[in-house]
Amino acid sequence: MSKIDKIDLEIVNLLMEDGRMPCAEIARRIGEVSERAVRYRIDRMVRDKVIQVIAVANPRAAGFGVVADVWLEVEADAIQEVARKMTSYDCISYVAYSIGETDVSVQVIAKDNSEVYRFVTEVIGKTAGVRKTVTSIVPEVLKDVYQWRFPVSTCVENGATKP
Repeated sequence: MSKIDKIDLEIVNLLMEDGRMPCAEIARRIGEVSERAVRYRIDRMVRDKVIQVIAVANPRAAGFGVVADVWLEVEADAIQEVARKMTSYDCISYVAYSIGETDVSVQVIAKDNSEVYRFVTEVIGKTAGVRKTVTSIVPEVLKDVYQWRFPVSTCVENGATKP
């Protein structure tokens, strides 16, 4: 497990603001670290898989205005297989299996409600092992995984991760 300090946290927050922000700008905005140190810290956090610097697609801007959460009740011996199958569909942005009332949850992104309906009934509902689905249309996402920030409480003291 990689440890992050206050400077790492500031770097991550600035990259979340703009993933293409130059190291020199990050160093300038933080004020107590060099461009070289910023570059080193980013490389270390990427290498240790603490962060990824990637493009995040905006489905709504591309005409995919409907998001639906779909929970699947699946036969016990088919949970992992059904979950893996769901990862193969382009219109599914999230797949997980869980412990609780439902076995697999997926998020479907579509152009309209009828597209969601067709996909859930004709594809998910007819997948071997799926017994039941429950669908909720998500009118607005207020916070998504790419907006999650490290809690300040996770930072180590005294710059334990200094280059």
